[in-house]
Amino acid sequence: MLIDKNLMRLVKIEDVSIETPTVKTIFFKDSLSSVSKPGQFLMVWIPRKEELPLSVMISDKKKYAAITIKKNGYGSTSLFNKDIGDRIGIRGPFGNSFSCNKALNNVIFLGGGTGLVPLVRLLYYIKGYDSKFTFIMGAKTKSEIMFTELINEWAKVKKIDLHIATEDGSLGAKGYPTDILRDFLSVHKDIDMIYTCGPELMMKKAYDLATKYSVHMEASIERYMKCGIGICSSCCINDKLVCVDGTIFNEIKIQKLTEFGVSYRNKSGILTKF
Repeated sequence: MLIDKNLMRLVKIEDVSIETPTVKTIFFKDSLSSVSKPGQFLMVWIPRKEELPLSVMISDKKKYAAITIKKNGYGSTSLFNKDIGDRIGIRGPFGNSFSCNKALNNVIFLGGGTGLVPLVRLLYYIKGYDSKFTFIMGAKTKSEIMFTELINEWAKVKKIDLHIATEDGSLGAKGYPTDILRDFLSVHKDIDMIYTCGPELMMKKAYDLATKYSVHMEASIERYMKCGIGICSSCCINDKLVCVDGTIFNEIKIQKLTEFGVSYRNKSGILTKF
């Protein structure tokens, strides 16, 4: 039986993994979500609370998927507090996806926070390629770094260079992941692609560096989102809707997005500076 991705599916939380003190990954069985392409997202309904757009994380079980949530506001905290056996609603997957080009020779992943989720899913999909992989991640402090064990496990089979930056210097280099990216691009002239997801100001710096060194780039852009299917227009950036035109935008499309890294619309639709 065909399942309409636009219809809500109630799923039961089968497992939970604590990533950091404020981040957890929730696993559930859903065949549509399990085959999401890297970069696609789900609309996740927390009963009697809110509906949130979340990237799809990987699961090692067939027909299972996962979402990673950081408790922050009302909706995200409500989802974070869910446990095994609780039920949530799922719509999707929606949006476009990162390109998976086997012809790429040297690839950089750049992420921070829960923006690491689609990058980890992308790495899972393409880690069998012959490409060289460099994964750069950042956080404020050591306790907020996540998914390193998973990446290091994959690195036992496929060479993946992992670089970490923390703002307080408690792990890896002191500073920002874009500092590592800047130094890396100044030395390595054979980078084919930068895949990035995370805080927009970080991605804007990555875009500026990609432009300077003439490197292709794809970024997963986040905007406040209510419907996920292009009706409400709450996720607009310039004349594009992140939910249907993205969330993945390459450097050519980003060049036309004058609001990228400059402003966004808040929950009331008011254009607000970063």
